[in-house]
Amino acid sequence: MSLSKRRIAVFTGNRAEYGLQFSVLHAIANNPRLEYSLLVSGSHLKEESGQTLKEIKADGFDVHSQITIDMPGESLFSVAHSIGSGVVNISRVLDELRPDVLVVYGDRSESFAALIASTQMGIPTAHIEGGDYTEGGALDDSVRHAMTKLAHLHFTTNQQAFERVLGLGEEPWRVFNVGLPGLDLIAAGQFAPADEVYERLDLDPKFPILVFTQHSIATEFHQAAAQVNPSLLALEEAGREWGCQTIITYPNDDAGGKAIMEGEKHLAAKGLSFIRLRPSLGRRLYHGVLNVASACVGNSSSGIKETPAFACSAVNIGDRQSGRLAAGNVLHVGYDKDQIKNAIRRSLFDEEFKEVVRTCENPYSKGGAGSSIAETLATIELSQRLIQKKMTY
Repeated sequence: MSLSKRRIAVFTGNRAEYGLQFSVLHAIANNPRLEYSLLVSGSHLKEESGQTLKEIKADGFDVHSQITIDMPGESLFSVAHSIGSGVVNISRVLDELRPDVLVVYGDRSESFAALIASTQMGIPTAHIEGGDYTEGGALDDSVRHAMTKLAHLHFTTNQQAFERVLGLGEEPWRVFNVGLPGLDLIAAGQFAPADEVYERLDLDPKFPILVFTQHSIATEFHQAAAQVNPSLLALEEAGREWGCQTIITYPNDDAGGKAIMEGEKHLAAKGLSFIRLRPSLGRRLYHGVLNVASACVGNSSSGIKETPAFACSAVNIGDRQSGRLAAGNVLHVGYDKDQIKNAIRRSLFDEEFKEVVRTCENPYSKGGAGSSIAETLATIELSQRLIQKKMTY
């Protein structure tokens, strides 16, 4: 290792997070003052989740460590247990690696565990996507703000989040509003072209295309099956009535996720020609699908944050993303088949709404987030001042 380079450890625990981190990793790898060590954990290592570790390696990134986190079942106890397991196992790797900075993303329990480990070990820790706000009953909001109070550097994805982090008492010199890193690659056109999408997923461009991902809500995981059933019924009817071809991807590895997967498998088992079920699409293909899709349906944050870049409608189902900053292309509906179908219909046939979708501004778009983050990591003073936090109120 060159002594002149800072070693930046980057933690990733699931597919969506990795897709958003890609431009950050790429920028770190290409910054002459930095080198990265990639720590891979969570659902990346699970076969039933598509084993997205393969995608990371295919993208050309070296994996320093694969960290197993024990998730003993489908309950909130299991979530708490997994955080404890993550803290123990990640801290061992960090103790051996001793990076100059650890970078974590978002609000997942795996990232929370990594951030607890690093901050309690005195390792400068940078958090991406702090300050976002949701009120949908998930534990994400509490975890996200707790991570903000532990982290030493903050990279927010929108102006509201930037102001919220400052409102939490963080010193202004620690906080950088850089925009959503995942939009860097979209702006550069680095996603699967339409012809490849049609071929790989056996899609007919003459008929509408939908992409569907619905996750469970931690505090309502026992209702996951009941919450996804109206969505699946709406997708089936949209296929029969309007010829909609739907690509369904598996939910996150959370309590309640298996119940959602079972419902999706049951729909796929009907042999309907317009349903495609995939554990994971990977960042490049997923963005390629958004580029040709009429609507992104479900409750994933990507439906809120990334769809405006593709002039794609988003049908946001239920409460998981309630309160999150959203552009005009997002239609909010309940766990109701008819509401979901009506929103899909508007996405397909309502010309006035389609014009809104084409022209709305994405509040998460600033451009160059990855390079901005890498530059800050290369130049920020690594001193006791960074570690010893002060409250501003």
